[in-house]
Amino acid sequence: MSDDAPPKSAVEAESKALSSDGDEVNSLGPQGGAAPTRPVGKLDVLVQGAALFSDGYNIQIIGYMNTVLAKLYPKQMTTEVKTRLSNSILIGDVFGMLLFGFCIDRFGRRIGIYLTTFFLVLGIILATASHGNTVEGMFWMMVVGRGVAGVGAGGEYAVCTAQAVECADSTEAMRKRRGMLVAVATNAAIISGFVASSIVSLIVIAAYKGQPSDGIWRICFGIGIVLPLTIFLFRLRLSDSTQYSRHAIQREFPYWLAIKFYWKPLLGCCSAWFLYDFVVYPFNLLAPTLVAGFSSQQTMIESIGWSALINAFALPGAFIGALLMDRIGRRQTYALGWAIVCVFGFAIGGAMIQLNHVFPLFVTLYGLFQTFLSVGPGDCNFLVSSESFPTPLRGHFLGFAAAVGKAGAAIGTTALTQALASFDDTIKGQQALFLIGSAISVVGTLCVWFLIPNHPKNLEDEDVRFRDYLESQGYDTSSMGLKG
Repeated sequence: MSDDAPPKSAVEAESKALSSDGDEVNSLGPQGGAAPTRPVGKLDVLVQGAALFSDGYNIQIIGYMNTVLAKLYPKQMTTEVKTRLSNSILIGDVFGMLLFGFCIDRFGRRIGIYLTTFFLVLGIILATASHGNTVEGMFWMMVVGRGVAGVGAGGEYAVCTAQAVECADSTEAMRKRRGMLVAVATNAAIISGFVASSIVSLIVIAAYKGQPSDGIWRICFGIGIVLPLTIFLFRLRLSDSTQYSRHAIQREFPYWLAIKFYWKPLLGCCSAWFLYDFVVYPFNLLAPTLVAGFSSQQTMIESIGWSALINAFALPGAFIGALLMDRIGRRQTYALGWAIVCVFGFAIGGAMIQLNHVFPLFVTLYGLFQTFLSVGPGDCNFLVSSESFPTPLRGHFLGFAAAVGKAGAAIGTTALTQALASFDDTIKGQQALFLIGSAISVVGTLCVWFLIPNHPKNLEDEDVRFRDYLESQGYDTSSMGLKG
């Protein structure tokens, strides 16, 4: 964080006074006056995870459907088309993260619920109904549909994470477990969506007796619409948090002062998220391709099944990271996970030729590689990019960091897919991928350690610190908060 911080004692004194009444949602009321309140519970945090579970499903499902589409349309399903299908939702994510990060800070957290659900559902419908006069035309409609869904899915990153963090800070008991609660509601939920997409894929493919069919990808895409609509009404019950009601800036936003004060943590969060997504998304999406490279005799179910097992290793990692964060700290968990990923990645890359003859060992090591990606950066990206900034900036900077991350995912998917395809020898191509991923993890570890700040004990500390800084710079803070 910036060295221009106001005196710590002043921050602590005001924070203590303000945070003592922060145990209920929207205690200032929707217009800043007195209003009936509803006690906040863990369910308010975890329901955000249901929305992100849906995002994880819709992002990952294309990795498995690429295998189906490649068997249905071997001539049209080129490397370029495969990359376009994988990247379309990621590009939509970037727009959604930036757009809704801005919206939820300026217009309130609830507005994001309406709009993200609309875009997500519309995009899923378009992708599921994809058709055209040619196969290429059908693929383009699929790309557009998944891009629209990505706008909604990306917006959910900002909406759900901001709400989860602020709800988890609303009582002293929840505050002590804020890291664990938010990790479960964000990264663990998204990874669960990844795993669910593999299970659904296997069930639907098995129902078609392992034979490729257009019905497989249409059903798998269409199922993604169920959860967003199911939880929509429940999410509408959630109100803007006490922090937002007290500290919101809805006009004359001090962008330059915000960047001047928070440039270092913003750089750290963006860099770490970019590097993480550069590695994790290509490795998730390419899992069926990497596994299939060990044998030309694998059936569609075997290829997806093995890759599903590998991706499932990330789920226990999410819970391990959740348990560590409140104990050893966010930055420490972040760096620990990255460092262990380096070890496994270099080990797999260095021994790839030998592992080619011991397939179960490759699956185990690859799975552990995914586990520790989840323990460190997977869990910490959401939390650190929320806690490092005050409430008036949370949506803006969280959305921007997540968007930079998704840009890394799109770039990484393109670069690593092409790198793999550039090798005539499949094993050498896979070896190069793991060595590249490990080298990036080394850089990620350094970014985290030197750029990421330690987290505030409660969110009010950072809100007061930012308000005091604005006042010291001559900014009129009397307009902050929701007014009647």
